[in-house]
Amino acid sequence: MIKTYKFKLYAAKRNKKLHRQINAAGLAYNHCIAIHKRYWRLYRKSLNKFALQKHLTKLKKLERFSYLKEIGSQALQDVTDRIDRAYKLFWTNLDNKRKTAPPGFKKVRKYKSYTLKQAGWKLDEGHGTVYIAKQKYRYFKSRSVEGRIKTLTVKRDTLGDIYLYFVCEQKITEVKLRTGKSVGFDFCFKDKMLVAPDEENDIAAPSFFQKNQKAIRTACRNLSRRQLCSKNRQKYRKVLARLYRKQANQRRDFHFKLAKELCQKYAVICFESLSMKAMQQGHGKKVNDYGFAAFKNILEYVGRQTGTQIVKIDEFYPSSQICHDCGYQNKEVKNIRVSEWTCPSCGIHHDRDRNAARNILSEGLRLLMV
Repeated sequence: MIKTYKFKLYAAKRNKKLHRQINAAGLAYNHCIAIHKRYWRLYRKSLNKFALQKHLTKLKKLERFSYLKEIGSQALQDVTDRIDRAYKLFWTNLDNKRKTAPPGFKKVRKYKSYTLKQAGWKLDEGHGTVYIAKQKYRYFKSRSVEGRIKTLTVKRDTLGDIYLYFVCEQKITEVKLRTGKSVGFDFCFKDKMLVAPDEENDIAAPSFFQKNQKAIRTACRNLSRRQLCSKNRQKYRKVLARLYRKQANQRRDFHFKLAKELCQKYAVICFESLSMKAMQQGHGKKVNDYGFAAFKNILEYVGRQTGTQIVKIDEFYPSSQICHDCGYQNKEVKNIRVSEWTCPSCGIHHDRDRNAARNILSEGLRLLMV
């Protein structure tokens, strides 16, 4: 099993060296993109990543490209690996006739990270320090790193804080599936985030963006009034970035706590696999504010650790149209504006979301029995 540990570095002047290394990785990335574009324009062929690696090795000897010496050889190899993966994805999307674009240039100040593999770093976990390019850095040791470390990624955020990501390989601890209660949830955009078959099990989620919207609006206004490239503009840019980071951390914390609570309470949880991009067109910011996609990933992660089964229902399953009591499918309910309807077959009155949650639970249990 692959697990990632994230730690924040202490703020120090020596961190400027890491910023220079990330900038150097960004310059190398843009240089490789330029070579790719030129090679395609001349020969109509895509470059091999190994040819790029040999080219970067030669450039290190030139004074003009002395910045490449700031980072290790494995970090440069990772830059070429990222470009190679991006171009492979681009060609795959073209073959599948998906809307796509080739990898482009990135602003160096917005370039975020570089990755080291076996060499170029050393971890002293006992003292909470790490050595990168023979320079010592301290980090906030919130927990111990378990397993064999595969890679180390040095990453910075929009506020300029540096984080360490240790990707570790661990032995899989098999958690047996348990028996217990089962529940089905339907996503909702009214006063609740998740609607269950019974009203008492519904889950409401705080709208973190809406709560901080006034402060964000004020910060955006202050930022727009500052002169470009001024110190005041940089100051208010950090104020806005800090607000966005705060609400992202609040949402992630809520997701983990909710996932742990649900997995402890239920042995089987059924969800509908919905297209979040399609939902954004109809509901906009509400989808991003709830973070449905991130929550489902977290729920699956916690479910594997607790033995809870997470069952995904096909997104084309008509959970809202089917009467849970008699099985009649009313296609007129396909319109999402219909919140309540009466079954023409048995005459029972349904709440759209509540009926969908019951159908999702029934379908999920049926899939488990297959």
